[in-house]
Amino acid sequence: MKNKSLKVLGILVLVSVLFTGCSKLPQAEIDAVNASIAEASTAGADIYLKDNYVALQDSMRVILADIEGKKSKLFKNYSAATDRLVNLNGMAQEVTKQTIIRKEELKNEILSMVAEAEKLVTINYNLILEAPKGKEGTTALLAIKGELSAIETTIQDTKGLVDQGEYLTAMDKIKAGQEKAQMINTELTDVITKYKSNVRNRK
Repeated sequence: MKNKSLKVLGILVLVSVLFTGCSKLPQAEIDAVNASIAEASTAGADIYLKDNYVALQDSMRVILADIEGKKSKLFKNYSAATDRLVNLNGMAQEVTKQTIIRKEELKNEILSMVAEAEKLVTINYNLILEAPKGKEGTTALLAIKGELSAIETTIQDTKGLVDQGEYLTAMDKIKAGQEKAQMINTELTDVITKYKSNVRNRK
């Protein structure tokens, strides 16, 4: 009889321990996820991986709402919420890593576009020397020189934005500059080609 009582007592103690563990608010896990989401934001996930970042926030809200709903219950069980928090913490850390990778990719892409734009500007200045002058031609070439000067300013501004880590703004700026440089290149090339063709036909 004594052994049976001891077994019952042991079972009750075990159940009590398990119940206490399940009913304990997973505050440490909540804090860890909040810290990881904040870290992702600091890395720029809210800008460079916006959908992923919003998904993290939405998942956290759902989990917290679930936990809040369980607080009023007599028999609380946070084990499922705890597991979800652990998983979400890992996801948040991964988003931070992917954000850093994405920013580095953007940086390299921008710098490549900067180099291409600089190359086009140099080529365009050389093409100006070959372009037909004349009265109208000289006026047009002066306007093109002004546009090339503006593109050079764009290039320098882009480099400054890259140094500041403003990659999206830098990308928009250099795209516009590169497109303009390419348009000028096409225009000058066409004019020079037609001019040389006309010169040959006169001979």
